[in-house]
Amino acid sequence: MAQLHSPLPGTFYRSSSPDKPPFKADGDAVAVGEVIGLIEVMKSFHEVKAEVAGANIRFAADNEEPVMAGAVLAEVD
Repeated sequence: MAQLHSPLPGTFYRSSSPDKPPFKADGDAVAVGEVIGLIEVMKSFHEVKAEVAGANIRFAADNEEPVMAGAVLAEVD
Protein backbone atom coordinates (compact mmCIF):
# COMPACT_ATOMS: atom_id res chain seq x y z
CA MET A 1 0.00 0.00 0.00
CA ALA A 2 1.29 3.46 -0.91
CA GLN A 3 0.15 6.84 0.34
CA LEU A 4 -0.35 10.00 -1.70
CA HIS A 5 0.45 13.17 0.26
CA SER A 6 -0.45 16.83 -0.04
CA PRO A 7 2.49 18.80 -1.45
CA LEU A 8 1.42 21.99 0.35
CA PRO A 9 -1.12 23.30 2.86
CA GLY A 10 -4.50 24.44 1.57
CA THR A 11 -7.97 23.18 0.69
CA PHE A 12 -8.24 19.82 -1.09
CA TYR A 13 -10.69 19.47 -3.96
CA ARG A 14 -11.47 16.15 -5.65
CA SER A 15 -12.86 17.78 -8.83
CA SER A 16 -12.05 20.84 -10.95
CA SER A 17 -15.40 22.50 -10.12
CA PRO A 18 -18.56 21.63 -8.16
CA ASP A 19 -20.45 20.57 -11.31
CA LYS A 20 -17.67 18.28 -12.59
CA PRO A 21 -17.09 14.63 -11.60
CA PRO A 22 -14.12 13.85 -9.33
CA PHE A 23 -10.74 13.27 -10.95
CA LYS A 24 -10.72 9.81 -9.33
CA ALA A 25 -13.41 7.88 -7.44
CA ASP A 26 -12.76 5.48 -4.56
CA GLY A 27 -11.82 2.12 -6.08
CA ASP A 28 -10.33 3.52 -9.30
CA ALA A 29 -6.87 2.58 -10.55
CA VAL A 30 -4.31 5.38 -10.78
CA ALA A 31 -1.18 5.83 -12.91
CA VAL A 32 1.94 7.84 -12.15
CA GLY A 33 1.34 11.47 -13.13
CA GLU A 34 -2.46 11.30 -13.10
CA VAL A 35 -4.22 14.17 -11.36
CA ILE A 36 -6.09 12.98 -8.27
CA GLY A 37 -7.18 16.40 -6.99
CA LEU A 38 -6.38 20.06 -6.51
CA ILE A 39 -4.99 22.06 -3.60
CA GLU A 40 -6.21 25.66 -3.40
CA VAL A 41 -3.95 28.18 -1.73
CA MET A 42 -4.97 31.85 -1.73
CA LYS A 43 -7.17 31.46 -4.87
CA SER A 44 -4.40 29.60 -6.73
CA PHE A 45 -5.03 25.96 -7.68
CA HIS A 46 -2.24 23.37 -7.79
CA GLU A 47 -2.70 19.90 -9.30
CA VAL A 48 -1.95 16.93 -7.07
CA LYS A 49 -0.48 14.16 -9.23
CA ALA A 50 0.01 10.54 -8.24
CA GLU A 51 3.65 9.70 -7.55
CA VAL A 52 2.94 5.96 -7.64
CA ALA A 53 0.72 3.69 -9.71
CA GLY A 54 -1.76 1.36 -8.11
CA ALA A 55 -5.24 -0.05 -7.92
CA ASN A 56 -8.13 0.70 -5.61
CA ILE A 57 -7.51 4.31 -4.57
CA ARG A 58 -9.12 5.23 -1.26
CA PHE A 59 -9.34 8.88 -0.27
CA ALA A 60 -8.42 9.83 3.29
CA ALA A 61 -9.24 13.53 2.75
CA ASP A 62 -12.75 14.73 1.97
CA ASN A 63 -13.64 17.18 -0.78
CA GLU A 64 -13.14 20.80 0.36
CA GLU A 65 -11.22 19.64 3.45
CA PRO A 66 -8.39 21.85 4.75
CA VAL A 67 -5.11 19.89 4.70
CA MET A 68 -1.56 20.49 5.85
CA ALA A 69 1.57 19.84 3.80
CA GLY A 70 2.41 16.15 4.02
CA ALA A 71 -1.14 15.11 4.98
CA VAL A 72 -2.29 11.79 3.51
CA LEU A 73 -4.82 12.49 0.77
CA ALA A 74 -5.29 8.92 -0.48
CA GLU A 75 -3.91 5.38 -0.39
CA VAL A 76 -3.48 2.95 -3.27
CA ASP A 77 -2.83 -0.80 -3.35
